[in-house]
Amino acid sequence: MSARPFYILPCIVLAQLLGSSTWFAGNAILPILQQQWGLPDSAVAPLTNAVQFGFILGALLFSLLALADRLSPRVLFCLCACGTALFNLLIVFWASRLEEVLWLRFLGGMLLAGVYPVGMKIATGWYPEGLGRALGYLVGALAVGTSSAHFFSALPFTGWQPVIYLCSACAVLGGLLVLIFVPDGPALHKGGALKLRDLWQAARHKPLRASAGGYFGHMWELYAVWALVPYWLNAWQSYHGVEINTPFWSFYIIAIGGLGCVLGGYASQRIGSRQVASLMLLISGLCCLLSPLAMQWSLGLMLLFWTIWGIAVVTDSPQFSALSARTAPKAVVGSALTMINAVGFSITIVAVQISAMLLESLAVEWIMLLLFPGPVLGLLSLYRLKKLQPGL
Repeated sequence: MSARPFYILPCIVLAQLLGSSTWFAGNAILPILQQQWGLPDSAVAPLTNAVQFGFILGALLFSLLALADRLSPRVLFCLCACGTALFNLLIVFWASRLEEVLWLRFLGGMLLAGVYPVGMKIATGWYPEGLGRALGYLVGALAVGTSSAHFFSALPFTGWQPVIYLCSACAVLGGLLVLIFVPDGPALHKGGALKLRDLWQAARHKPLRASAGGYFGHMWELYAVWALVPYWLNAWQSYHGVEINTPFWSFYIIAIGGLGCVLGGYASQRIGSRQVASLMLLISGLCCLLSPLAMQWSLGLMLLFWTIWGIAVVTDSPQFSALSARTAPKAVVGSALTMINAVGFSITIVAVQISAMLLESLAVEWIMLLLFPGPVLGLLSLYRLKKLQPGL
């Protein structure tokens, strides 16, 4: 490991950022599509969840077929990044109805399962001894990459097509970056295919159940908050009669979580992953409760509120990944993490769907209160984990 090139982690992080740029591309162009195609606010749910469904199915298929072990992870990463760029581009050249966009978002989501998890596998091949810190960088890159479509939509373009072009170009660049500059790591582990008996063994392990419970509570909140941010900002704008650049501030709120993930990774080396995750869940839960009050605050206070929430809502994510990896029985780590990710992203679908349905009848700042049980469940689960494994 002494011969490890200094640029490996920056390349993986940048590739992860670029490769995930298509994740919220549909959400970023939704305001324009609503005007042109007459879509309701509730369209945010299928646009978000199509990607989530695709990601879940893709992650399960990749694990069942052990693709990241049959192919070089860097080659698989590049193929999937370019594939999700292609399906994203087809929104411009083929789609003319919401249903067609949803199919393309679903297929793109399937291939994102070869970007985010496979990027983590590539990192573990190079940084087996510093996984917590590396995961902080990688999930941080995911947050920034996910938000990038909102940034592109904030630029003074005419129409929504340039947003799609830029997101797809970023994904291709991310794939090529890994393929060209990141060889397979010396500690790359060749795991086996997903096995049902491994899932049963993992599900019976109490420390892993406690860690997974914390992650599930976190996921109940995360993607719903990210999906609702533009609606919340638009509501604040209408309430105060003050014009703000909603796409830019949506980008900022999601992207600032990337900084939180990196700082949380360093903090976890001092105080532990469980403590970092607990603190972030506590702050995030308080933000859920403060949402109705924050709607009445001035611009400066409102942006400070969302800066804190943007950091807290995602900073615990890499810490839960680290906790699950540490608490899972060593023989079934891969299968356990696949199962936990699949359940976690399934929970996001339910949370986003319920939140979007309520947009038609309930003010968005009050919808955030429905996300509060997620942090509560997460904190209770982490308290149980502390009792089961005090050393974590």
